[in-house]
Amino acid sequence: MLPRRSHWRLPGELQAIMEPLYSDSFYFLGLIVLMPMLGAIINGLFGAKLPAKLVNWVACGAMALAFTFALISFQALVNQGDGQEVGHLSYTAFQWIFSGSLSAEIAFLFDPLSAVLVLVITGVGLLIHIYSTGYMAEDPSKWRYFAYLNLFVFAMLLLALGKNMLVTFIGWEGVGMASYLLIGFWYTDAEKAAAGQKAFIVNRVGDFFFLLGMFILFFTAGTWDYLELEQMATTTATAAVLLPIALPVGVLIFLGCTGKSAQIPLYVWLPDAMAGPTPVSALIHAATMVTAGVFLLSRINWIFTLDPNLMAIVAVVGSLTAFMAATIAIVQTDIKKVLAYSTVSQLGFMFMAVGVGSFTAAVFHLMTHAFFKALLFLGAGSVIHGMHHEQDMRKMGGLRKYMPWTHATFLIGTLAIAGVPFFAGFYSKDLILWSALSNVHILNVEGVLATAQMDYFTTTLAPAVAAADGGPLSVLGGALAINWFVFIMGVLTAGLTAFYMFRAYFMTFHGECRADEETRSHIHESPSSMLVALIVLAFLSVVGGYIGWPHFIAAIFPAGVKSYALGLEYWLAEVFAVSDTYRVVGRFGAHPYLAEGIAAAVSVLVAGGGIALAYLMYVKRTDLPGVIYARATRLHYILSNKYFVDEGYFAAFVRPSILIGKAMTWFDKNIIAGLLVGGAAFMTQNLGQILRNLQSGNVQRYATYISLALALVVLAIFYPGCLA
Repeated sequence: MLPRRSHWRLPGELQAIMEPLYSDSFYFLGLIVLMPMLGAIINGLFGAKLPAKLVNWVACGAMALAFTFALISFQALVNQGDGQEVGHLSYTAFQWIFSGSLSAEIAFLFDPLSAVLVLVITGVGLLIHIYSTGYMAEDPSKWRYFAYLNLFVFAMLLLALGKNMLVTFIGWEGVGMASYLLIGFWYTDAEKAAAGQKAFIVNRVGDFFFLLGMFILFFTAGTWDYLELEQMATTTATAAVLLPIALPVGVLIFLGCTGKSAQIPLYVWLPDAMAGPTPVSALIHAATMVTAGVFLLSRINWIFTLDPNLMAIVAVVGSLTAFMAATIAIVQTDIKKVLAYSTVSQLGFMFMAVGVGSFTAAVFHLMTHAFFKALLFLGAGSVIHGMHHEQDMRKMGGLRKYMPWTHATFLIGTLAIAGVPFFAGFYSKDLILWSALSNVHILNVEGVLATAQMDYFTTTLAPAVAAADGGPLSVLGGALAINWFVFIMGVLTAGLTAFYMFRAYFMTFHGECRADEETRSHIHESPSSMLVALIVLAFLSVVGGYIGWPHFIAAIFPAGVKSYALGLEYWLAEVFAVSDTYRVVGRFGAHPYLAEGIAAAVSVLVAGGGIALAYLMYVKRTDLPGVIYARATRLHYILSNKYFVDEGYFAAFVRPSILIGKAMTWFDKNIIAGLLVGGAAFMTQNLGQILRNLQSGNVQRYATYISLALALVVLAIFYPGCLA
């Protein structure tokens, strides 16, 4: 049950407007999307001639208005709730396509799921815009930067608010284009321009698979509207229509998500995307775009939970990505590259949650990750700003005495991502690990598959599979092995995360400063516009997890407190009702508080071990990294070269593409242009030359030609044998 919210009210006229339930008339949703678009247009068209402060005000003002309208929409959604559920708000801007069975509208949907993402996009986005006013203050193309940044937010809001998959795809492509512009913002640097191109091309590969999945889905279901698809997937009579295509459609859409959300095999673009300005990394590669895949899979959760094999694929890929990226992060020396591989790893955690059917945990980690990873990126940006654009941690050290505010906020972000209790990352990561251990798809419960009916996916038959004594369920061996594999990989990754993040923290802020004298003399704390964003995000990185306490702790809270301690779970319950109730069940019984507590303790102890090891190696015994390197040179070589995945892709795809391109160029130049087009031109030119000689304008020559022709005619008539 949702906690009663009748005391959350808006004043005055807005309250009167928001009393009815809304269907297609809640125009504030259109205003959320419109504000960043207007900011992009104004700065894009006129920014070069506007004063620098006005450019700042336009960009930040657009975001502030979007955030305000998002809060109004959230309040309206809360107000229309009845204590059990809140439903949704929607707004149709216009009818876009109407042809045969295809009906596509530019329409927006605001429900508990999209509300979380929209508030993250606009709220964290506003802070990053404010931070950028200080970070980009000296850049002559600041107007272009803010135009791109507003454009990105506009596209991301389209993606998050889309009421149908077509609008989502427009936003999906829009963020791809905007990220290309922002990653390659300093395009005069060939390396940075190449990074933008790499991100764009890799994402297009994923988008191709996404499109294929969309087409198959529409061909089968006849609609892209999320509400209509959900009705089909959660109704006994129509779920059977989607069941046969759940696996192919799910795999294709998931492949699309591996591009946008940087998972195996399409993760390779994100580390190189650090070429853009650091606030871009905070917005795109921490808080918004890279989480789009997690959001999309959560939006269509009712398709993914139709097939347990599909969920297993997502869980295994997520866990492998999380672990692999974490191992690469432990040897990085560029502070932004550490955070880049950390982002890939944390996204793997989110896909682990999706794969084990804990969509609430995935969205929860999406939210907390937006807070602490944006904080860490902006903290890194503050360090780079203070160090005159130095990013190598080996040339830092001792910065806490030069940059106390940056140090304090970066430490909070590091504690949060490491999963230290009472910081935001602990709550979401603990829920993911517990779900990986405890969740099981109903078809993987022993004895269910042989008698499974469509009713198991859509009715209360599913909870009846729980053991009569409330004890653990018997699970099929393969599914149980996957559960343990994902859990163990998650715990190991949590330990690695704590290690590499505290390694970065100690190398940057502790010990003696290793910068050269010139750089050291100019190290300074960041301006207030940057520090405000850091402080707010640090606060959210602490309290952002307090709406999702572990059940074994929330159980001891008073009833009134418990409803808020599990607030996010209650808030999202209606979005994931069918998946969480009928298709994914807990295998440890009704109240597995002891098992949950043990799982949480294991993850905390492993994270503590990672922190202790980082402290030992980079504070107490700074000679140890060199000793380990000498003994594991080959392993370090493999990790520092990122398992040679980029080289493998270059050999398998890039080089053949270049060779094919060169061959096609030769064929076009020599065969098409040379032989065919050029040959025809040559023949025409020479034939024209011959004919031109016949048209000389000389009357005597014409008389000679005529006489010769007449003579030939006479000979042909009277003496045909002469010409034989």
